[in-house]
Parts: sequence; C-alpha cells; structure tokens
Amino acid sequence: MDKKTLIDGLNQDLAGEFQAIIMYIHYAAAATGVDRIELAEFFQKEIQDELRHALFLANKITALGGEPVDEPLPVPRANSNREMIERVLEAEERTIKSYVERMKQAEEFGDYGLANDLQEIISDETRHKEECEKLLRGVA
Repeated sequence: MDKKTLIDGLNQDLAGEFQAIIMYIHYAAAATGVDRIELAEFFQKEIQDELRHALFLANKITALGGEPVDEPLPVPRANSNREMIERVLEAEERTIKSYVERMKQAEEFGDYGLANDLQEIISDETRHKEECEKLLRGVA
C-alpha cells in the first residue's frame, strides 16, 4: 500500500462525508408530514458526527502530505420521507464498506492509529445505519 493510494481513498471518503452533511441538511429541511419533526431532528443530529468525520479526514490527509478535496459526492434526490431514509441508508452502507476498505489499507500502510480511528468511525456509521433501518419500519 502506497501513501498516494491511501490519500486518494481518504479523499473519496471525505467527499462522501461532505455529501452526508449536505444531504442531512437538505433532508432535514425537506421532510414533510406527520413524521417531519422526528425526521428533521434525526437528520440534524447526524450532521455533527459527519462534520467531525470530515474534519478528521481533512486533517489526516494533510498530515499524510495530501490536499483535502473540497467537492462532495452528488447528493441523491428523494421525493418522500421514506426515500430520504432509504437514500441515507444506502449512503451509510456504502460508507461503511469504504471505511472498512480504508481501515485495511491503513493497516497495510502501517498507520495503526488511523486504522483504529477508522474503526471508531465505522462504529458511528453502523449506528447511523441501524437508526435508518429502525426508522424505515415506521415511515410510510
């Protein structure tokens, strides 16, 4: 594993965190109906975790000698509360998979601190995924 490959992967993860921040802000504002308050609160609460992840990634990329990206991945559109949660769930699943890959790359590179930090982020993202799964059981 070379440093450039690791930095490129971390930048992809950073773009995903930017996507999540924007997605949560957009969905919090766009939620409607009887589930609006609960969903808006859920989306708003998640922003802080994603922002913390983004700050960590940007700092780590810089520490490794790279330059952090400043563009998010595209934010998926949703036409209903249910679609919003489904899009978030899909993003969380992709994010977990990506972070697991990055954790393995960090270990291979020999940056065990990064691997440990990524494991903590994987735990955060897994909790987000599980909350989405619970919400989907009760949203029309």
